[in-house]
Amino acid sequence: MESDKVRVRRSIGEKRRIVELTYAPGMSVARVAQAEGVNSHQVFQWRRAYRDGLLVEAGERSSSLLPVVMAVASSEVRSDRQDIVGQEPAASSGAIHIELPGRATVSVERGADRSVLQAILESLGK
Repeated sequence: MESDKVRVRRSIGEKRRIVELTYAPGMSVARVAQAEGVNSHQVFQWRRAYRDGLLVEAGERSSSLLPVVMAVASSEVRSDRQDIVGQEPAASSGAIHIELPGRATVSVERGADRSVLQAILESLGK
């Protein structure tokens, strides 16, 4: 039994475009995969490669553009009950976490030395 389907080879740029569509608000992997004519399992593999910095063109730096995810720790979220009582939430830690897939993870806490941080980030940029 022969298959009528033709194997489509997609460029790295096209794979990245499809993956980036899945990160748009309100989109799902299944919806994007169906719209693009790709199996959803394949899109999940591309997302993993994208997250690991592997979907880059030859000569392109893997850390040139990375997705940013902002999250609030549950202890920092102000509840309605606190609003009623008028209590202020505890001060946030002021931490920043930077992940360069396959290269490094940098955590910067409040009060970090600016010149040291600058030297670290410059060395990672090379």
